[in-house]
Amino acid sequence: MSIKVNFFYNSILTVSKFVFPLLVFPYVTRVLGVANIGLCNFFTSVTTYFIMLAMMGVGTVGLREIAKSKHDKFLLSQTYSSILTINVTATLISLLLLVVLSFVIPKFSQHPSLMCLGAVQVFFNTFLVEWLYKGLEEFRYITIRTICVNIIYAVLVFTFVSDVDDYEMYFALNSFVIIANAIINAVHSRKYVKFSFRNLRIKPFVKPFLILGLYAFLTSMYTSFNVMYLGFVSDDTEVGYYTTAIKMYGAVIAFFMAFTGVMMPRLSTLIGSGKKDEFNSLINKSFAILIAFSVPLILFSEAFAPQIIKLIAGTGYEGAITPMRLLVPLMLIIGYEQITVMQILMPLGKDRAVFTNALMGAIVGLSLNLLLVSSLKSVGTSLVWICSEFAVLASSQYYANKYIGLQFPLKSILNHTIWLLPILLINLFIVNIDINYIIQMTAGAVFTGVYTLVVEYYIIKNSFIRTYADLYYNKWIKRSR
Repeated sequence: MSIKVNFFYNSILTVSKFVFPLLVFPYVTRVLGVANIGLCNFFTSVTTYFIMLAMMGVGTVGLREIAKSKHDKFLLSQTYSSILTINVTATLISLLLLVVLSFVIPKFSQHPSLMCLGAVQVFFNTFLVEWLYKGLEEFRYITIRTICVNIIYAVLVFTFVSDVDDYEMYFALNSFVIIANAIINAVHSRKYVKFSFRNLRIKPFVKPFLILGLYAFLTSMYTSFNVMYLGFVSDDTEVGYYTTAIKMYGAVIAFFMAFTGVMMPRLSTLIGSGKKDEFNSLINKSFAILIAFSVPLILFSEAFAPQIIKLIAGTGYEGAITPMRLLVPLMLIIGYEQITVMQILMPLGKDRAVFTNALMGAIVGLSLNLLLVSSLKSVGTSLVWICSEFAVLASSQYYANKYIGLQFPLKSILNHTIWLLPILLINLFIVNIDINYIIQMTAGAVFTGVYTLVVEYYIIKNSFIRTYADLYYNKWIKRSR
């Protein structure tokens, strides 16, 4: 399939992964309350840590290697079997460590049911093998499967989570999503590959598996670890504030990650074929898309942070407003990192550079966690994350410049920000109008969209916006006349 088609399906997939939780989350926050939401999110972060330990670098290595071997059926099955064997071994080690810590750490042992459900998630996550389908560029299948499972998930949540004490059921239903997707994927994978212990090639994958695994671990020091550490030094309410604040951010950045997920296997193929001009062209297109979408969204979100939190979580979550405002710029920062790391360094096979990026972020994250979080709580955790991402940004920019001569697009970012600054000013004016907050947000969103389109098309002359705006005009508007 073409990049456009894959991006279409992967965008639907990514949006669905956040649309369904965003449909469910406002209901759940009001039913369970901020403390129980914080508790569930704390154990989700714990589970994520052990999933990360089990997966190590499988997601990236698997995607990259499957993309390289997909045209040779024997090599494809051999690659799949080898990587899955490594993954299963790491999962067993991760589960053993999880069981031991469940008896050692008091906060873990206080909620044995949540820990058991977390262990189930760790086990079944191994058989998701999403890296197989992404490497094969089977985004249509992934999208349809995920949406079907999420529809069932949403129905079950609205049916079985109806009381403040139903937080265990809510956590169990989150586990159901992983289990269902894993079973379906494992069965469906037989259409493409056949698992066998014969002719395994373990050694070539161990080094990148460990290096990229360490990258994931170091990255977690300023992402998942933030939530865990906040839960240990503070309380479940502060965790609830912080995790609520990142809901909106996550939904937006994931849309760009959808594009990156489509681009990475294609870029790996281009590098392997020596097509550097096409490679550079796709990278430039990525920057055009990122800046055009992230800058107006940041400005809109800064203005409407209280309204967004109220819409998502309801009353009682006002403590999430400041963390959200601090984290909103990460849309641009992490989006840029997605390009430099996932679209440039990883397809080029520069795993050591990727590791160094994560190490820089981990050092900053761990240091600032110890200095800020115990006193500033959810606000401190937000500051830790954004400072860590700045460190990763600087490191990834250095290596991208070293290997392909990439210059930081400071002029382009400043140009967009200056021309789009009225979005923030007008939306702050709208916020102060005495009308319903949903009407305020709707008016602000319409203004933001129209103003951005006009500026990008006529003033900045963004090639991506102009291409698709002209295509839409010629195909739909002009034809209807």
